[in-house]
Amino acid sequence: MRAFKQWRSPRTTGWVPFILIAPAALLLGVFVYLPLGYTFYLSFLRWNMISSVKKWAGLANYSAVLNAPEFWIALKNTVIYTIILFGIVFALPYFLAYGMAFRAPRVGKLLRGLYFLPSVLSLAVASILYLWLLHPLSGPIARFISLLGLDSPAWFSSFGWVIVAISLITAWKIFGYHLIVFLAGMTGIPRELIEAARIDNVSPWKIFWHIVRPLTSATALYVLVLTVVMGTQYVFVPIQILTGGGPDKGSTNLIFFTYQYAFQFFQTGRGAAAAVMVIFIFAAFLVLQKKVLEKGVYYEHE
Repeated sequence: MRAFKQWRSPRTTGWVPFILIAPAALLLGVFVYLPLGYTFYLSFLRWNMISSVKKWAGLANYSAVLNAPEFWIALKNTVIYTIILFGIVFALPYFLAYGMAFRAPRVGKLLRGLYFLPSVLSLAVASILYLWLLHPLSGPIARFISLLGLDSPAWFSSFGWVIVAISLITAWKIFGYHLIVFLAGMTGIPRELIEAARIDNVSPWKIFWHIVRPLTSATALYVLVLTVVMGTQYVFVPIQILTGGGPDKGSTNLIFFTYQYAFQFFQTGRGAAAAVMVIFIFAAFLVLQKKVLEKGVYYEHE
């Protein structure tokens, strides 16, 4: 006991937290902050990733990226993709989780695993699967549309439709995880509130809007931020496998735009500048989103 008290002396306890966080801090420094710093350094250079000579370019790389028409096309595609993703993997699982938790809980228990299954599958597998599902001639969706007397669009070769197709693939991957998170958030809602509202003949929509939504607002904010993060993380694979950024830059987003500059065109400085700009764009969006939406977030206090 005496030795334990000596170990807990003021001289040593000050170092204990730093020793405990050192492994995680080391990993973050080596694999996150060091590459970020090096990317920022490369954004001021002119380098093709092959030559041993790196020339100072200053802000020329940033200017070139901002003046490239492809950057603005990629930014527009990213905004459209994010909006579609919000509708599919935020709003839809929010309502579905409410129905599964309070309207049909027995059915919900059976469907949870089915909805979550795509989350554990590879995006490469999902891309090939949707290439078959959305085939404009022989795909199941095309056959269903033909029964309605309509022609199926060429999903992956039509400007406009290709963003929808890419969004469907990433949404299919993310949807189940978001649904489980919403369901977990709704377990903290007292069922007495829901039952009391039903006894008073309150409509399901009003129950959701005035009871469920405020009490799960913290979960909703988390899922909203997660939608941007996971949507950005997962979108590269289907673009790379299925479209290559086409047709006519129709599926190129900011992530793929950065990849093309750095690893296809070997303009490493411009690719690094684009990466830095993308980081700041998404960081600013997430901070603004958090500051605006967190005002209406309810946090439970003991």
